[in-house]
Amino acid sequence: MASIDFRSPQIILSQFADSTTYAKVITKLKILYPLEIIMSNTACVVGNSTKLFTLITENFKNVNFTTIQRKYFNETKGLEYIEQLCIAEFSTVLMEVQSKYYCLAALAALLKYVEFIQNSVYAPKSLKICFQGSEQTAMIDSSSAQNLELLINNQDCRSNHTLFGVLNYTKTPGGSRRLRSNILEPLVDIETINMRLDCVQELLQDEELFFGLQSVLSRFLDTEQLLSVLVQIPKQDTVNAAESKITNLIYLKHTLELVDPLKVVLKNCNTPLLRAYSSSLEDKRFGIILEKIRTVINDDARYMKGCLNMRTQKCYAVKSNVNEFLDIARRTYTEIVDDIAGMISQLGEKYSLPLRTSFSSARGFFIQMTTDCTALPSGQLPSEFIKVSKVKNSYSFTSADLIKMNERCQESLREIYHMTYMIVCKLLSEIYEHIHCLYKLSDTVSMLDMLLSFAHACTLSDYVRPEFTDTLAIKQGWHPILEKISVEKPVANNAYVTEGSNFLIITGPNMSGKSTYLKQIALCQIMAQIGSYVPAEYSSFRIAEQIFTRISTDDDIETNSSTFMKEMKEIAYILHNANDKSLILIDELGRGTNTEEGIGICFAVCEYLLSIKAFTLFATHFLELCHLDVLYPNVENMHFEVQHVKNATRNKETILYTYKLSKGLTEEKNYGLKAAEVSSLPPSIVLDAKEITTQITRQILQNQRSTPEMERQRAVYQLATRLVQTARNSQLDPDSLRTFLSNLKKKYERDFPRDEQVPGETEE
Repeated sequence: MASIDFRSPQIILSQFADSTTYAKVITKLKILYPLEIIMSNTACVVGNSTKLFTLITENFKNVNFTTIQRKYFNETKGLEYIEQLCIAEFSTVLMEVQSKYYCLAALAALLKYVEFIQNSVYAPKSLKICFQGSEQTAMIDSSSAQNLELLINNQDCRSNHTLFGVLNYTKTPGGSRRLRSNILEPLVDIETINMRLDCVQELLQDEELFFGLQSVLSRFLDTEQLLSVLVQIPKQDTVNAAESKITNLIYLKHTLELVDPLKVVLKNCNTPLLRAYSSSLEDKRFGIILEKIRTVINDDARYMKGCLNMRTQKCYAVKSNVNEFLDIARRTYTEIVDDIAGMISQLGEKYSLPLRTSFSSARGFFIQMTTDCTALPSGQLPSEFIKVSKVKNSYSFTSADLIKMNERCQESLREIYHMTYMIVCKLLSEIYEHIHCLYKLSDTVSMLDMLLSFAHACTLSDYVRPEFTDTLAIKQGWHPILEKISVEKPVANNAYVTEGSNFLIITGPNMSGKSTYLKQIALCQIMAQIGSYVPAEYSSFRIAEQIFTRISTDDDIETNSSTFMKEMKEIAYILHNANDKSLILIDELGRGTNTEEGIGICFAVCEYLLSIKAFTLFATHFLELCHLDVLYPNVENMHFEVQHVKNATRNKETILYTYKLSKGLTEEKNYGLKAAEVSSLPPSIVLDAKEITTQITRQILQNQRSTPEMERQRAVYQLATRLVQTARNSQLDPDSLRTFLSNLKKKYERDFPRDEQVPGETEE
């Protein structure tokens, strides 16, 4: 794969092996969020298209799809493009990709196509080209990203009730893009994550740094898009191309003038990452480029809001006496603008109307007036005024003379732009050799913006800094998106998953909070791995290399079979790709078929996942699964508590949801029957159902009693895993450690009374 973002002049190459499900390709494409996908015409021959082509078109229905001839996929040409266009500082990419035939071929086709549609070529040695394997980040597949509402809310796609919405307080477009890609591809390197967390901590502790950085970053424009336009050389010189280049040079000057204020803000920071970004701003090339710009461009030329203001800035961008023809053209333009203002004030005097001069990029100069129509003679505007539009009491119009003067003004502007463009092009050709520093600046600004956004999110809620160990432990954690939606703070819960108890089975009635809890764990894991604080009182995480979710879809009688097939496809994907470093969340499985088969599938899936040592949280209504803990000591049963409240007026019991997670399996029996009772099912049917359920339950439970020997083995296993964990992660001093081990021993003796012990077992 080769991709280019027109908002940022960076080409990303990747080459990797994938299975026939093409899961990695689809996931990478979802992260890139493409406008257009290009493939070879041989991949999509009608009646004989490849499986990859079919999958891509199914998954990206709203994306333009283009095929180009196979001959353009040429690896030799791809290598030539890199040698010709890549900035010297990034040229090590050549060593990485020179033997990677496929991504070089993709690059050649991509650049050929871009040159064709953009009608421009890239300036030599001006692009950042990098090769990305798929090893440095955690993988989140597209259906998990959708289930967890990482970027898009499932109820309303315009809502910002997503993880991105919770964390996005970025001030620049580049920062927002970086946050988006980080959420979809969290980091797996603990050192890098901790460096980010150190920065967030410093930003939270140093108020002056926080607000100073916020103030400077909010003045930056889209640095990446600016670079993208600067490094393209149009094949034809048009007025639009000229205007765009002049605008972007003014933007570049504005951006470079912010480097010094940014340096001042960062000069006293302590954390290694902030210091590294601070020292990257010491690059002398910023000063060299700015100096070169200032020799030609006026010091007071700057980015301003409003199209007329910006037009004036572009007109007078180049200093006087650089080109005498340009000076003459500008004097002519000024005279025309003065004439227009004079003519409009004369018309106002002539008709005794409060006329004022206005400007829009579409109409040029036109006349505006705010008055009540009763003030007009005979309620009509004079016939000299044409193209009249009225909004409430505001009139907009022009006149034949004004249209002619606008044309003269445009002609004069075209001349100014053309001459300015020639000067700007010469200036840019001198700047290109120093352009690499702007890539560093763009990277610095987007990263600082994202880290500042994390710190900002912390100031609005009581988030805590996460630790990284071999245990997933969250004390009183809550769901970050739910906190944003609900008026009251969501109910907080604990989570504890270790190598010794790596499989949690969660039960509880419908609507008791199981799905929310699973999503909360995944969102906290992602937040921790991108370098953000997390919503909890204390948190520790094991790095997850992959995050998988299988969240239940609402049951629908009409689509029951397809729901079941979707379930099976999703679970098959997890089983094929999961390993011992995965975090797996499964919410309801096997409900689209009959109970026996559903339980059978769940049992088989659970036993397979238990064999790979992944951290798994499995929410289910099949209480039969809870007896897995008899066979496997690393299975832990948890349930969501509910309370029964007597309703005095209706003389009925109602369920009060506490949303609190507790140990053991749910005490609630037959909560489906209780739900049926509340509905309008006839009482006789509900009674029959209760009787049949009681008989079946009695038969099942007869064979599921655990023996004292099993209890003993379980207690020994749990003690051993706690000791291993303590040996690995403990930072306690000797006295505290002795106390901890003593308490652990007491707990073990409590769990497993002495009179049942086999002699000599404790010494062992």
